[in-house]
Amino acid sequence: MSSSLLPQCAVIPRGAHLRHWRLLSPQRNQMMRPSSIVCSQATESSHKSMAVGSSSVSFPILVNGCTGKMGKAVAEAAVSAGLQLVPVSFSSQATAGRTVQVGSKEIQIHGPSERDYVFASIIDEFPDLIVVDYTVPDAVNENAKLYSKLGVPFVMGTTGGDRQLLHKTVHDANVYAVISPQMGKQVVAFLAAMEIMAEQFPGAFSGYSLEVMESHQANKLDTSGTAKAVIACFQKLGVSFDLDQVQQIRDPKLQVDMVGVPQEHLSGHAFHLYHLTSPDQTVSFEFQHNVCGRSIYAEGTIDAAIFLHKKVQSKADQKIYNMIDVLREGNMR
Repeated sequence: MSSSLLPQCAVIPRGAHLRHWRLLSPQRNQMMRPSSIVCSQATESSHKSMAVGSSSVSFPILVNGCTGKMGKAVAEAAVSAGLQLVPVSFSSQATAGRTVQVGSKEIQIHGPSERDYVFASIIDEFPDLIVVDYTVPDAVNENAKLYSKLGVPFVMGTTGGDRQLLHKTVHDANVYAVISPQMGKQVVAFLAAMEIMAEQFPGAFSGYSLEVMESHQANKLDTSGTAKAVIACFQKLGVSFDLDQVQQIRDPKLQVDMVGVPQEHLSGHAFHLYHLTSPDQTVSFEFQHNVCGRSIYAEGTIDAAIFLHKKVQSKADQKIYNMIDVLREGNMR
């Protein structure tokens, strides 16, 4: 794995970053602070040098959910990468008939009642189609069922839904898919490191307590999929923690005053903090990864779509992938 894909981490002096993300618990502020490992904050500007460039492959891609900010960002990244953006997307009945401008293309929005018919005609016209889904959590399983029924390969970027059922649906239909709660490549590299640690050192943090805070834009309805994945690793490492203990922050005032989210990124950010404390409260570890904007996810999603296209073309035996598989392939731009 290329070192450029790993999160930029540094050991910082105790308490130096606590002007933000404070007040997890009274004990946390009373105890002596050891050094912390913090993944540096990524912003839109910091990723300009890593912007998606023209791809050596081209294929039709349909972004389902172009009416949302994440879906539109992916559509724009697809155009920048030289892919053939299909000028069709789907949304609620309330937005049916609208158009979304992406570069020089107008994306026609269709409602649920037209979905099956329009999808079937698109697949006839674009047999090498890859679908990217950035809709809403409640639509995850129904959309996956439709893609699987039609036999169309897809990248599921939407979090939430019944993830077990999602994998079962795709497995039973034997279709190609990339399914990941996190599409940011550097964050995925951090998740991969967490999974390796959990696999190789099970129980290493037995007895430690865990506190988790995550802050996202106010319209994110579900708990962060990334937080869930990191928590699962900590559980394998011996930490007892229930998902309902995650502290979700969606109040913009708290996000600015307590978390430290820049005002201009309140509508699109993903800040995570994981704090571990030893049973006697003399040792603590802290992991933090903060993302402003959506470019890191859009670029990772396009890499996932290109990866999936290549797997389909090569008739790979494996059908279901995640972003760690994409990273391991080493073809990111």
